[in-house]
Amino acid sequence: MKNLWHKYGPVITVVLGIVVFWYAMSFVLNSAWTTDKLSRTGGTVTFIERVADTWSQDKPKLPAPHQVIREIWNTTAMKSITSKRSLVYHAWITLSSTLLGFALGAVLGILLAIGIVHNKAMNLSVMPWVIASQTIPILAIAPMIIVVLNAIGVSGLLPKAIISMYLSFFPVVVGMVKGLRSPTQMQLDQMRTWNASKWKTFWALRWPSSMPYLFPSLKVGVAAALVGAIVAELPTGAVRGLGARLLAGSYYGQTIQIWSALLVAAALAAALVMLIGGIEKFTLKKMGMAR
Repeated sequence: MKNLWHKYGPVITVVLGIVVFWYAMSFVLNSAWTTDKLSRTGGTVTFIERVADTWSQDKPKLPAPHQVIREIWNTTAMKSITSKRSLVYHAWITLSSTLLGFALGAVLGILLAIGIVHNKAMNLSVMPWVIASQTIPILAIAPMIIVVLNAIGVSGLLPKAIISMYLSFFPVVVGMVKGLRSPTQMQLDQMRTWNASKWKTFWALRWPSSMPYLFPSLKVGVAAALVGAIVAELPTGAVRGLGARLLAGSYYGQTIQIWSALLVAAALAAALVMLIGGIEKFTLKKMGMAR
């Protein structure tokens, strides 16, 4: 039990602190409506009744945690997964474009990193542009990408996946460049004494050495891909996906709907990062780099 507390105690403490702070801020931000309502009716309530009112409003400024959890329950367990009111349905739409965009971004990032490390011209020309590409706000470029692709007849999943790719390839490039350059000069000289070719050196030394750098960059990349997929759903007026739920909630002032979609998106990102973490642990263990 003591070991379990040492392992999970800090996490539980932080979560409880966030929940308490959330409830407190929910009371503070929503109490103005309660006060205004009482001033118009001339009624008086106890402090407990006032607190209960701030935590049960239909359209609060900040919904209480239990309101968000109830909304998630009602839109997941209590709805068919094919229903357009189901968060599972919308999460799957967003997840589909996230996974495709992440796969494209990971492949692009790895290929660019290999070229940058092995080609001096690419290192001097491509790497600065890779860095500069991330200075463009995604909210500005997403509508342009979607409009251009729609103009040439490309719509649906692919435009959102391309925006996800745009956000996810950068951390993979940076991580892989660092990883491919991680072998020491002594190790590279040793490969030369064995008369190893450039590609033999790559597969036998550089690629294995890059694995501890690749997986952390993939974790960042998959989270960025999810953000890209959600952002891509906003400027198109989409009716499907978590971005569409956020957009609809903002249109009609449904803050509980907005927060439930945000928490589901956060849970989805955490699950994807944990999945990559599991693959990382398995891979590094097979390669003899982790216990």
